[in-house]
Amino acid sequence: MKVGVFDSGIGGLTVVKSLLEHRLFEEIIYFGDTARVPYGIKDKTTIIRYAIEAVEFFKNFELDMIIVACNTVSAHALDEMRDVSSCPVIGVVEAGILATANALKSKDANILILGTKATINSKAYEIGLRAEGFNNLQAKATGLFVPMVEEEIYEGEVLEATFRHYFKEILLPDAIILGCTHFPLISKSLQDHFSKKSILIHSGDAIVEYLEREFDFSKKYDEPKLEFFASESPESLRNIAKKWLLI
Repeated sequence: MKVGVFDSGIGGLTVVKSLLEHRLFEEIIYFGDTARVPYGIKDKTTIIRYAIEAVEFFKNFELDMIIVACNTVSAHALDEMRDVSSCPVIGVVEAGILATANALKSKDANILILGTKATINSKAYEIGLRAEGFNNLQAKATGLFVPMVEEEIYEGEVLEATFRHYFKEILLPDAIILGCTHFPLISKSLQDHFSKKSILIHSGDAIVEYLEREFDFSKKYDEPKLEFFASESPESLRNIAKKWLLI
């Protein structure tokens, strides 16, 4: 099994980490569009164009599947990617919705959705969650978290001040959807801020749960082949991958 993982930058490495932990694929090809990150502030037409170009890049490999680790692309361009791809294209938004539904016992649960401006404006999570019977939804664009994670600010006063800025009017959530692949890196600080009373929905874990339900992964791979590509500064991406993935 060979999979392509696409992200607007480096955040999708958190999804790769989950794939590695569950040993699902023999080979993982990662492509980060680092030259044009962030996608979260761009318009839908531009996001779709970049996403289709990513599919064209992956046509250089004989893939069994493409995983769209970027929530913004998953929210805006999944159908268009599927139209031009010769293999299945799986997005993290649908997986996150299903993981949330499976994690919560009550349809009255209070759910907080975090993401980039483009992801939140798409209302993709809200539409999907309402279809599952959830209506107590709060959505917050938290784009400042992305550069903070890339600056390796995972805890401390600067991050806490940002939490206070974003969450001052937020009700205590039963579940928090980390609707950007950067956000798992601040998950411990998020849990501490909300007194460890909220379930966190991680895109990487959600996609693994979805894949294992929808496909046959009876065979496990202990030492998958990893390749990392970027539209700009690929060596920087590889260095971050070594740090985040401990490879």
